[in-house]
Amino acid sequence: MSASPSAAEVTDLRRERSKHSLRETVTSSLHLYLNQMSDHEPEGLYKLFIEEVERPLLELVMQYCKGNQTKAAKYLGINRGTLRKKLKMYGLN
Repeated sequence: MSASPSAAEVTDLRRERSKHSLRETVTSSLHLYLNQMSDHEPEGLYKLFIEEVERPLLELVMQYCKGNQTKAAKYLGINRGTLRKKLKMYGLN
C-alpha cells in the first residue's frame, strides 16, 4: 500500500504544474509574436516583454492584495521599495 501524498507534496506538484503551464503559455505567445514579425527583425524584445508582462502582473497582484503593498511585495518576492518604484513607473500608484 502506498501512502497518500502530504499536503505539502500536493502543493509542490500544483506549483510545478502551474509553472509549467505558464512557461508553455509564454513560449507559445513568443513564437506567435516572432512569427508575425518575420518580415522585421524585432528590436528591444527583452524590454518589450518585461513591460508587457510586468504591468499586468503588478496590477493583478495589487488587486488580489487589495492595495496592500507589503503583502503584494511579499507575494512577488521583492522588497516594498522596489514594488513602490515599479508601481510609480507604470502609473499604478
